[in-house]
Amino acid sequence: MRLLFLGDIVGRPGREAVFEHLPMLKDRLQPDFIIANGENAAAGFGITRKICEGLFEAGVDVITSGNHVWDQKEALGFIDDEPRLLRPLNFPPGTPGRGVGLFESKSGHQVLVINAIGQLFMGMTSEPWAPVEEELARAPLKEVADAIVVDFHAEATSEKMSMGHFVDGKASFCVGTHTHVPTADTMILPGGTAYQTDAGACAVYDSVIGMDKEEPVQRFITKVNKARLTPAEGEATLCGTYVEVADETGLAARIEPVRVGGLLTPHIPAV
Repeated sequence: MRLLFLGDIVGRPGREAVFEHLPMLKDRLQPDFIIANGENAAAGFGITRKICEGLFEAGVDVITSGNHVWDQKEALGFIDDEPRLLRPLNFPPGTPGRGVGLFESKSGHQVLVINAIGQLFMGMTSEPWAPVEEELARAPLKEVADAIVVDFHAEATSEKMSMGHFVDGKASFCVGTHTHVPTADTMILPGGTAYQTDAGACAVYDSVIGMDKEEPVQRFITKVNKARLTPAEGEATLCGTYVEVADETGLAARIEPVRVGGLLTPHIPAV
């Protein structure tokens, strides 16, 4: 089975990069299942129903999120009715939506997607370890799910790497999101789980993590917030990760980064 994960989509430029480059990636990579983190898709903060529908029409099967999922308040009104839009699993009980889902891929395989959020530097959230473990036990690899993907939305690289090792051998792929910069550590862990600390962002990289650079730079210099952060304009880079899962085990056989367009050195896996 072939999985394609797209990192945090930041604003209109990030969406345009997905719409422009995803058809080519679908043709070249022939992914069976596509996941995208969409929590920054609406002007850099949150997501709307219309944006969800556009991403689904483009071929995205599931949208994950993170700490900005409620920045567009309309998400509270439709997330209960849209199982393909996930919010972090370890939000408090009673939070709208769901943090996990079992979905059928284009090839007929069952794909479990878990969306969790870290604790370090991320505000008041419950610990992710027990909830993730419970979901892995509820739908074991090759017993219920043919593949399992964990999107761990976290700030600290140490916490992300810890989650990778925590699910090693129990998930097909554990990927970090939130920091918007693709890390160079795509690897298969000893237990067979594909891992990358951060998939990067679908965003303009002549920026500060996808945002117009003037305001964040002056904030660091002056310690004063003068204006709202806005997505940088220009040609965005689509960043993500490609994973091949062995049908026999549900574990990873291959992992490679994906980078298309914009300023970053391009990389498209050969299939």
